[in-house]
Amino acid sequence: VQLQASGGGVVQAGDSLGLSCAASGRTFNNYGMAWFRQAPGKGREFVAAISRGGSSTYYADSVKGRFTVSRDTAKRTVYLQMNSLKPEDTAVYYCAARQSGGYYVEREYDHWGQGTLVTVSS
Repeated sequence: VQLQASGGGVVQAGDSLGLSCAASGRTFNNYGMAWFRQAPGKGREFVAAISRGGSSTYYADSVKGRFTVSRDTAKRTVYLQMNSLKPEDTAVYYCAARQSGGYYVEREYDHWGQGTLVTVSS
C-alpha cells in the first residue's frame, strides 16, 4: 500500500486542522493505520491509531481529548482531526500502515507516507 498525506499548514494556537492520508491499492482494509509525528530536533513519536475495521482507536496521552483519528473504507483514507492545537504540536506528521503487531510501536509499521508539516504559532 502507498500512502499520501496532506492537509498540513500554519495555524495559531487554539485553532483546528485536519489531516488526510490517502492509500492506494485494494488492501486498505487489511491495515491498521496510524499517525506519527516528528518535531524539530526530536525523534518520531506515536500520535494516534485506528484498527482495520475502525472500531478501536488509540491515542498518545499528549493528544487525547484534542485529536480524533478516523477512517473511510470506501475512500481508502484515514483522517486526523486536530483541535485546540498547541505550539508543541508543531511537527511533521506521518501516516503509516501495519498488518500486525502493536499499534504504538513505530517498527511495526511497514508503510509510510511522505509527511506533512504542521506549524502552530503561539
